[in-house]
Amino acid sequence: MSTPLFIKVCGLRTERDVETAVAAGADAIGFVFAESPRQVDAATARALARRVPEGIMTVGVFRNQPLEEVRELLEASAVRAAQLHGAEDLAFYEALRPTGLPLIRGASVRDEVPAHGERGEDILLLDAPVPGAGELWDWEGKRLPPAGSRWLLAGGLTPDNVAHAVQAARPWGLDVSSGIEIRRGVKSPELITAFLRAARAEQ
Repeated sequence: MSTPLFIKVCGLRTERDVETAVAAGADAIGFVFAESPRQVDAATARALARRVPEGIMTVGVFRNQPLEEVRELLEASAVRAAQLHGAEDLAFYEALRPTGLPLIRGASVRDEVPAHGERGEDILLLDAPVPGAGELWDWEGKRLPPAGSRWLLAGGLTPDNVAHAVQAARPWGLDVSSGIEIRRGVKSPELITAFLRAARAEQ
C-alpha cells in the first residue's frame, strides 16, 4: 500500500474553511502572514488554529520578512510549523531551528529543481515561478526529488487536475490554495472537499 498523501490546504481565513478542510482530511492548514489577498494577522491565525486538532499541522507562511518579525508572528499565532517562501538563506533557517518547529521551504521552480534539505528544511515545497498565482508549471519535464523525499507539489492544482498530477509526479504531498477559490483569496468549501477527495481517489 502506498503512503497516504500529505495534503496542505493553504491561505485559509475563516472558521468555515478551516472546519471544512479538517473534516475533509487535510494534514496541514496554512495561514499566510506574507503580503497577499490571503493574509491574516496573528490573532486571527491563533483563533483559527485553536479549531485545528492536535494531529494536524498548522503552518505560518512567510515571504522575505525580517527574522524578528517571523519569530514574533510564530509565537503570537502559536502555529505548529513555519513555511519560508522567499529568498531566505541557510542562516535564516538555522536561526529558526531553535524554535523546534518543522520548517518548510517554498521554492519557485524556474530551471533546475532544488534538492531537498539544501537549506536545512524538513519539507520542500515546489511551486510555480509566481507563487500563489494559480499557475501550473512544467513539473513533467523536470527531475523531481526521489521517492521517499518529503516534498510537496504546488502550483495550479485544482480538483480537476490533481489526480493526474499525483499519478504523474508521485509527490510525497500536495499544497493547494488558489485552486480551491471562487475568487482570489476567497475559498469554496465545496472545492476544498472536492480537491481532497480527488487527490486521494487512487489511494
